[in-house]
Amino acid sequence: MLISVVVPVYNEQEVLPHLFEKLPAVLERTGYSYEIIVVNDGSHDGTADWMRQQARLDDRIKLIQFSRNFGQQAAMTAGLDYARGDVVVVMDADLQDPPELLDAMLEKYYEGYDVVSCQRISRAGETWFKKFTATAFYELMRRAIDRRIPAEVGDFRLYSRDAVDALRAFREQHRFMRGLVAWLGLREAFIPFHRPQRVAGETKYPVSKLIKLAWTAISSSSAVPLKLCTYLGWIVMACGLLSATLIPLAAMNWISVSLTGLGWATFQLALTGFQLIAIGLLGDYVGRIYEESKQRPLYIVAETCNVSVKRDMPRSVWMSGRADFATSIPSEQESDGVIRIPTRAPRRAA
Repeated sequence: MLISVVVPVYNEQEVLPHLFEKLPAVLERTGYSYEIIVVNDGSHDGTADWMRQQARLDDRIKLIQFSRNFGQQAAMTAGLDYARGDVVVVMDADLQDPPELLDAMLEKYYEGYDVVSCQRISRAGETWFKKFTATAFYELMRRAIDRRIPAEVGDFRLYSRDAVDALRAFREQHRFMRGLVAWLGLREAFIPFHRPQRVAGETKYPVSKLIKLAWTAISSSSAVPLKLCTYLGWIVMACGLLSATLIPLAAMNWISVSLTGLGWATFQLALTGFQLIAIGLLGDYVGRIYEESKQRPLYIVAETCNVSVKRDMPRSVWMSGRADFATSIPSEQESDGVIRIPTRAPRRAA
């Protein structure tokens, strides 16, 4: 059996030495063959250089280098696209996803589960505000997208080959992998664990990115915001009818005219604000439809190390020949939308 471990990274030069001190040892103990696929999502520190050195030392360590930052969801997609394993594990590089849980995940896989998810029961080293926002995020995801999305489960998961092939079928531009896993409805097991602190560096998911991910997840997976506009519209209309009942009272001088004027002004402002919010929500959905209609690639691979071609994937661009030990790819354009751009053949060292 072959185990593939997919690690999306962005500016993780400080963390990677700690990861590769632990992860290969854990994989060796399983007794199975393995590959570690690091997807560098446009890092601008020394992440790429460090990974190239590791790949030269061990051909089981593979690097997929994006041409720019496409986001964590795209990085996970690329890793799943090119993973060859019978089982595929997706994890973060900061060791907050402990590699030691791999044995327990494999046990659940042997029991017949297609997805094995690690569920946090504590968060070491995080402030109360971070814990609160994380809890609120998962509750929002469950209410707005899918009740089957489990609380406190991130992207630290083991997938069977069938689950990976199913996830590969989703090629939309705006992606939320946790929602896609829930939508598939595959048999899923959960392993509770205490989440440790980051070993080095800073979190790549501050509150601002968490909010952005939440909106991407909702707008790409649910029509709840549009339904909320409808509900709010009825509420505003009811407020308008209630305000209309005050007109006769104002005519009989039972209500101060200045108060009535203020009430109407408040109502008009509320109605205008609602209209602008609704137009903004509709505009965002239309914008996403527009982006999907262009069918642009989900990611562009600018460089690879120790990665061989195994399967053509739609909506991806692979620029070959950039690394001196990457497998070159013939120049052709497949009918399924995979574009391959020929580049000058690498020069091997003497």
